[in-house]
Amino acid sequence: MAKGDPGVSPRGRRAAPRSRKAKTGDPSLVQLLTPEGERIDSATGPDGTEYRVDLTDDEYRGLYRDLVLVRKLDAEATALQRQGELGLWASLLGQEAAQVGSGRALRTQDMAFPTYREHGVLYCRGIDPIMPLGLFRGVDQGGWDPNEFRFNMYTIVIGAQTLHATGYAMGIAMDGKTGGDDGEAVIAYFGDGATSQGDVNEAFVWASVFNAPLVFFCQNNQYAISEPLERQTRVPLYQRAAGFGFPGIRVDGNDVLATYAVTRHALDNARHGQGPSLIEAYTYRMGAHTTSDDPTRYRIASEVEAWQAKDPIARMKAFLTKQQIADDGFFAEVDEQARTESVHLRERVLAMPNPEPVTMFDHVYPHGSPELDEQRMQFTNYLESFEGSAH
Repeated sequence: MAKGDPGVSPRGRRAAPRSRKAKTGDPSLVQLLTPEGERIDSATGPDGTEYRVDLTDDEYRGLYRDLVLVRKLDAEATALQRQGELGLWASLLGQEAAQVGSGRALRTQDMAFPTYREHGVLYCRGIDPIMPLGLFRGVDQGGWDPNEFRFNMYTIVIGAQTLHATGYAMGIAMDGKTGGDDGEAVIAYFGDGATSQGDVNEAFVWASVFNAPLVFFCQNNQYAISEPLERQTRVPLYQRAAGFGFPGIRVDGNDVLATYAVTRHALDNARHGQGPSLIEAYTYRMGAHTTSDDPTRYRIASEVEAWQAKDPIARMKAFLTKQQIADDGFFAEVDEQARTESVHLRERVLAMPNPEPVTMFDHVYPHGSPELDEQRMQFTNYLESFEGSAH
């Protein structure tokens, strides 16, 4: 799977249910790959939908490559922030499978609305990973074209992107761009803490009553900064969807195969005019909320260790090894690619030019304004007042 390929299968296979059958096992969590790397042929959702994936060996290896590269690039960004080269960084450590699985489930025509942590989805959409680092270094506002990559700009305001996604999805429906395999769908990412925001609940209402072609993708990483999940809800998050009139499902967010299958099915339902749905990707934030956070103040080491045993990359590597899909040579090649790309990313970040402070006025309005010109002049005079002084 090449970087930037928007879908896992070049033949456009649909990881949708093949049949219906009675519920078996635990219906609250869809899982196709155990933490030990054992493959499960199919899993049944709460509504009886059967989920499975049918990928080639190259595609399985491609998913593993995505997971490793995304983690390494994210780790490099964290290191850059610790060394004073970025102002802030929101790591995705531990959530790689949720992001790569859902990101690869998107079809070319689909649109994604991220938060500020969806670096893995950004990578899957073919966007240069340097782009969000420019934002967090403070040299630009994030430089990719949302229309070209079908991936909106990062949203810092918690939950606001769900409203943007809902409006966009309503527009798709009004334009008649749903109803077939070539229809469009939208996905909105947010975290468990955002489910307590009014914006998210309002988005649920509007998407439901207007039957918007939208998948709400909640990465439940167990903490809203320092607040644990039990401070957000008394019921599983996916069950909230029923109160708004659309289906919800919980998937093992550390299982890239299950995440891919569930997300592809939900998106295809949306593009065929079956309305919104909620996916709760049950995962864990292995690192800090952002680099300004200290998670040791609100969670214990044994909890982190328990989730380390469910690591998304380790289980995928175990699966590839047990199925003899990949060997040590392949794993070494992927590790070397990840190392090379991370070093290149660091070099490019350090080479970024520092913008002049006055350039903050350049793109406020397309053609400027008298008020803006006055502010620019006052700020320029203020900066010049320091020249030749002891300040």
